[in-house]
Amino acid sequence: MAAVADATAPVATLRKKVSRPMVVAAIVLVWLVLFAALRGRQTLTLAAADLTGLHRWLNDVNDSIGANRNSNPVFLYFFNQIRLVIDNLVTFVQSLISQPTDGRPVPQIGWLGVVGITGYVSWAVGNWRVALLAVAGFTFFGLQGLWQESMDTLALTLSAVLVALLIGIPLGVWAGLSDRVNRIMTPFLDFMQTMPTFVYLAPLTLIFLIGGASAVITTVIYAAPPAIRITAYAIRSVPETTVEAADSLGATRVQQLVKVLLPMSKRTVVVGVNQTIMAALAMVTIAALIDAPGLGKTVVQALQSLDVGTAFNAGLAIVVMAIVLDRVTTAAAVRTETRRTDGRFLKWRRPLLGAGGVAAAVLVYLSHTYVWAAEFPGDGTVGSHIASAADTTSTWLQDNLYGLTNALRDAVTNGLLNPFQTLLTDSPWWLVGAVLVALGAVLGGWRAGVTAAVCVGLLVGTGLWSDSMTTLASTVVATILTMLAGVVVGVWMGRSTLADRLIRPTLDAAQVMPPFVYLVPFLALFGATRFTAIIAGVVYAAPVAIKIIADGVRNVSESTVEAATSAGCNTWQIITKVQLPMARGALTLATNQGLIYVLSMVVLGGLVGAGALGYDVVAGFSQSELYGKGLAAGLAIVLLGVMFDRITQAAARRTRA
Repeated sequence: MAAVADATAPVATLRKKVSRPMVVAAIVLVWLVLFAALRGRQTLTLAAADLTGLHRWLNDVNDSIGANRNSNPVFLYFFNQIRLVIDNLVTFVQSLISQPTDGRPVPQIGWLGVVGITGYVSWAVGNWRVALLAVAGFTFFGLQGLWQESMDTLALTLSAVLVALLIGIPLGVWAGLSDRVNRIMTPFLDFMQTMPTFVYLAPLTLIFLIGGASAVITTVIYAAPPAIRITAYAIRSVPETTVEAADSLGATRVQQLVKVLLPMSKRTVVVGVNQTIMAALAMVTIAALIDAPGLGKTVVQALQSLDVGTAFNAGLAIVVMAIVLDRVTTAAAVRTETRRTDGRFLKWRRPLLGAGGVAAAVLVYLSHTYVWAAEFPGDGTVGSHIASAADTTSTWLQDNLYGLTNALRDAVTNGLLNPFQTLLTDSPWWLVGAVLVALGAVLGGWRAGVTAAVCVGLLVGTGLWSDSMTTLASTVVATILTMLAGVVVGVWMGRSTLADRLIRPTLDAAQVMPPFVYLVPFLALFGATRFTAIIAGVVYAAPVAIKIIADGVRNVSESTVEAATSAGCNTWQIITKVQLPMARGALTLATNQGLIYVLSMVVLGGLVGAGALGYDVVAGFSQSELYGKGLAAGLAIVLLGVMFDRITQAAARRTRA
């Protein structure tokens, strides 16, 4: 036994000396050496107009489905029926608040009635401040000259949220009550929430065509996971002692659910509703790429024509709508949690036929009956002024900050992005694939390595390897910049309560905004370039990374920090030698979330000159001969997202262990 111990001792010592960072560095060094020797060989480059056999086959599938849509039983009796039901729902909601109907030149409820309902509902679930914010926000849509576009967006959002909640809450309750169902659902929910919003569009248009109904169906699929996951969590968070007490009193399973579990998890379920609404609004605006009406369509058209003023005006309306919907649902959640001094919960419901209800009903009647109350007065001069000011500001920034913005853009592009992109796109595909698999295995374990190998193989199969590597380069560069910002600001917030109190509300507000709107200001600053998508991705992903890192730093034991201080460590040493090493799990999780958020935005950057996979998807929507290529690009985006997510999640688990 002593001889065996003596023999294994050097191996154990070697393992301790060879850390994961050293192995990663060795892999990168070998990659650079082989790149120098094999540069430009077997790169699998595909020209923008070229198609592979897979792309042509997907085009044929699209054509075949289009030709047989009304005769194939699967479509005739299943998919077409789903589309018909959703289309009727969307048409009904639009006829109420946004589109003319039944020979009327205006919808059933005009602007005055919508504003009245909005104010009353906001007051009923929140308070007068929330109601005032909601009324001001909705009135602002009309002043911008975007009333109908805003109502179209609201109609699609409400339709999608209604269907998503009808599906998501029952499934969430089921998952909360059953461990087996929860285990089955969790991988699917993880996968659905990993995929960037962009990739939902192409495959669903293959089945449901383009238009409002397809936009709602796509949005339901994207927005349902938060409702399912948060409802399941809410049910599981109810104390077991409470359930046991109800059981001992003879309550049936249904009675326990209705009288105990759902009432006690009401606040968390309302939070799930909030997240569903935010996800739906984000997806509805992006669904403009498949001809969904509303504000998103205005933004897309403006981005494609580089009309910064119009894009800014419509983007501002999206932001206002997101803030109003978020504040209303957040207020509803807060009221369900507020306790009176006697320990009982305050109810947020108001009398249905109180003065507020009567006033709202009167406004609805007036808007239904009189044109002046149905059509928003004015010609949108406020919106014209906003667009003009945005154009003027954009021109001024480009004229006066030309040197600074170009210097920043060129520094990142030439110093970081171009070299890394060249390394990825000019290396042989098998070399890059081997590096990705090796990094996955080293950072995340053998399962992550296997996942990376499968994703690499499928990426080659899509025929879009070079475009995938271009997107990968932009994503990694943006993630590096995100983590730099996350560490600097996150450490500051984690160490300073005052900084956290001042910065966190801004981060929360930034997370409310749909990703579309981030492109507009950076388009004004940097023009239509890859860097625009990268910097927008950094700003979009930074809030979540910052908050995760701040919480990780704050959770480091105070006694540990005090011990380091008493040992003579200065602030820099405490941060680098104590707090950041002990927050490794938070750093890895922040990297995971940053990658997923960045990938979503970098892909959207195809609208502002980022090219690669995002451009392929957009081109597939606009050019029928490129539809198959766009569908393959969507699959490539999914594969990149899955590979990133599996590796970083596995790395986070290994770090915590």
